[in-house]
Amino acid sequence: MHEQLVQQIDDLLPQTQCTQCGFEGCLPYAKALANGEADLNRCPPGGESTIAALSALLNLPVKPVDPGCGSTIERHIASIHPQHCIGCTLCIKACPVDAIVGSSKRRHAVIAELCTGCELCIPPCPVDCIDMVFIPEFSAWDQTQAHAARARMHAREIRLMRQKEEQAERLEAKAIHKLDELDDTPSPDAAAKKAVVQAALARARARRQAQTS
Repeated sequence: MHEQLVQQIDDLLPQTQCTQCGFEGCLPYAKALANGEADLNRCPPGGESTIAALSALLNLPVKPVDPGCGSTIERHIASIHPQHCIGCTLCIKACPVDAIVGSSKRRHAVIAELCTGCELCIPPCPVDCIDMVFIPEFSAWDQTQAHAARARMHAREIRLMRQKEEQAERLEAKAIHKLDELDDTPSPDAAAKKAVVQAALARARARRQAQTS
């Protein structure tokens, strides 16, 4: 029943992943609400409509948005100034829903219809070339868009985890190859280096095991 309630709450949230509520995203906030550890008025992007929906679901009184979390405004879209963008990719890494496209040392751009307006891309930008702009045709944000954004976030998390695993496998293969090279050149120095590589390999395998258990 508890997991079902978490899912019901999460379904009502706007899935902007903006962290204004004080949690790391909409799902952590939903879990806190289900556990009675947070109030229902900590979601500025959702505003009054989300608070009303949460009130009906949780049988709690309606409250105004907590001003400590921010104010409710119409949806704004991140906009990158192309003449100032240096292609550092930090905004791409910060975007929780893959709404920014580009590659290293190339100008980046925001896919307006996918941007949730979370503003998480702004702090890491080293050249301050990202603004939030209001575009009337993109001001609406309904639950269909919210659930699509959540799906993109989950797909991104799976992709990043897979990339991390692949990187770990490449490093492990490189370490094993190094051990083979040291076996072919026995010496006091080689023995010491081999012990260091074996210890690093054991630590890496232990970390991977801990992450999957």
